[in-house]
Formats: sequence, structure tokens, C-alpha cells
Amino acid sequence: MQRSADPEIMDDLEFEGEVLGRTLDEIEFINKWLGGNAVTLDAVKKVVKARQLQKTDVPITISDLGCGGGEMLSLIYKWAESEDIKVKLTGIDANDYVVNHAAKKVPLQDCISFKKYNVLDIAFKKESFDISTCTLFCHHFENDVLINFLKQLKSQTRFAIIINDIHRHWFAYYSIKYLTSLFSRSYMVKYDAQLSVLRAFKKSELELIISKAGFSRFEIRWKWAFRFQVILWCD
Repeated sequence: MQRSADPEIMDDLEFEGEVLGRTLDEIEFINKWLGGNAVTLDAVKKVVKARQLQKTDVPITISDLGCGGGEMLSLIYKWAESEDIKVKLTGIDANDYVVNHAAKKVPLQDCISFKKYNVLDIAFKKESFDISTCTLFCHHFENDVLINFLKQLKSQTRFAIIINDIHRHWFAYYSIKYLTSLFSRSYMVKYDAQLSVLRAFKKSELELIISKAGFSRFEIRWKWAFRFQVILWCD
């Protein structure tokens, strides 16, 4: 099963409307049901503990690139609040509709904001974070583009980049095809969910991409359901 280069509907940055809103809500449901968001949160906890960031009075700045409906930032916020850890959370997306959708869905908090950026544009390079997270984001890029993006993101990130993405596997492909046929009312979810698996990674491919991006210290762990949890150390 070779990595696909076919574009997802979600890759159209001008796409908007009811179909996209329903799609974002269904993706949130899938991630909650399959435990996908927990993979990112677990990695955030590891980085915070490893660098003892919980002991500082300065808020930890964390980005969520390709933030979708904002559910990942909500999860990080609830955890940080329960641990009395100060955070400043920023959701980034290149689609105006997505940014507005997330801002409406996530309860207003002074420490959470959403910004419209295409991460490949020069304007995004002025942003910097302690921790950058990429949940189901990296598979949207071709290998060469992803390598250059990770090089750039390393210069913008103080401690670690976290990647939570799909393991490309036949079982994952047919499982998501079956699950979305059962519950999804969105043709976009049915199409993009299957294609996301085909656009995703084998472990060896991730290792090569990470190496070419210039990271010497990194961790890759397999997590249910067919996710790779990747921590790229930047400090």
C-alpha cells in the first residue's frame, strides 16, 4: 500500500458551509470514540514533565496546527486547569470557516485563541511556541514539503514538536471505511477518512522524514487506534 498523493476535500482551504461544519463535528466524534486525541495529550504531558514546565509561573505556550474544531485545545486546557498549570493555547488553521467554527465551539477562555495562518506562508514564521502539536495534520503534506516544514517549525519551537498521525495499514483503511459507512452523514467524512489512511505513514517513512528534517532526538510510539505518537525534541 503506497502513500497516496490524492488531495482530500479538506485540503481545499476555501471550502466552507454546513458540510464542513458537520464534517468537523463528526471528526471530533471519531477522535473521541477511538481515543485519538488522548495520544496528543499524553505526549504533551510527557514533554511538560521531562522539561519540568509545570514548575514555572510563566504560561506554557502550546500551538495546535490544523486545529479543526478546537477539541484538542479544549482537552489540553482542561488537563492544565486540573493540574494548576498555566498555559497559553493557540489554534492555527488556514481556513477562515474552520477558525470561526472552532472559536464558537470552544468555551471562551483568556488563555485560548485561534488564528488564521497557512503554516507554509512567511507570515506564520513570526509565531513561536514552547510546544507545537500536529494532530492528524502532517499527512496532508507531500514528503518534501513536510521535511521543509518541520525544519521551519523546529526554529519556531522551544522544546518539542508533537505529531499524532495515522499508521497506514490495510486494517485501519477497511475499519474506518466500515465505521464511517455506519454512522457518518457526511460524504466528506466518508471520502476523506479513507483517503487520510492512504495518505498516512509507515514508521520507516516517518523515520526518514524526521532524519531529513534534521532531528537527532525523537521518539516514535505506536498507539491505538493505528496512530503514531511522535515527539521531536527541539532543545
